[in-house]
Amino acid sequence: MTTLDDSEHIELVFDKDGVRLTVEDAVATVTLTNPAKRNAQSPALWRALTEAGRSLPGSVRIVVLRGEGKSFSAGLDRQAFTPEGFDGEPSFLDLARGSDEDLDAVIAEYQEAFIWWRRSDIVSIAAVQGHAIGAGFQLALACDLRVVADDVQFAMRETSLGLVPDLTGTHPLVSLVGYARALEICATGRFVHAEEAERTGLANIAVPAAELDGAVRDLSAALLAAPRSAVIETKALLQAASGRTYEDQRTAERAAQARRLRDLAGLGD
Repeated sequence: MTTLDDSEHIELVFDKDGVRLTVEDAVATVTLTNPAKRNAQSPALWRALTEAGRSLPGSVRIVVLRGEGKSFSAGLDRQAFTPEGFDGEPSFLDLARGSDEDLDAVIAEYQEAFIWWRRSDIVSIAAVQGHAIGAGFQLALACDLRVVADDVQFAMRETSLGLVPDLTGTHPLVSLVGYARALEICATGRFVHAEEAERTGLANIAVPAAELDGAVRDLSAALLAAPRSAVIETKALLQAASGRTYEDQRTAERAAQARRLRDLAGLGD
């Protein structure tokens, strides 16, 4: 992946709390920047990810999510479960003692870091190498597409720890691999490697680790080749398809195509 040192055309939007956002033309890159801790996640990191989504320039069409170092993200920083927690943050143990309403609100705030990746006006790509465990797995699942290195190790370890996946990962996981396999992956906490990830639909592309950045660049270029408005309409159609009947989807297709034809004919609003 291009770095700040590689191109004078890259704009640094912000760099804080383990998250860096850069923009180069129509492509934004969100990088997890704490390789010493295998990009372990914390509430501060989640807030920074939420801010990254809110800070995207309107010109951005593709958002690439990547992690520095050997691992994409090894999941939640275990410091969250210690009595002291993180500096300036309530520990998870303290949160557990609060009301149901307060705990629900806190988790909903954390989830904000994971929901913007599927906005209709962008296509998000997770470039995943090494460990993507728990919250790391869910962050990769939050994206529209996943390109993985051959050393990838996905695992949903929450259930093994007496918890449940709560960072929006269950819906995309079931959508991608089906209920039975999703249950087995979550309940056992086992690793899913590159070959299985590609075969089952968790990964769009699996490549040797040295080719990961090039594969992401090629995919980004292919996505940018289509008109933005057509991609937005197509993404919206596909996102809603599973919740519609066949007839309702046919109706939605006709309405979307009518908008596209009017736009191409210069008759749009």
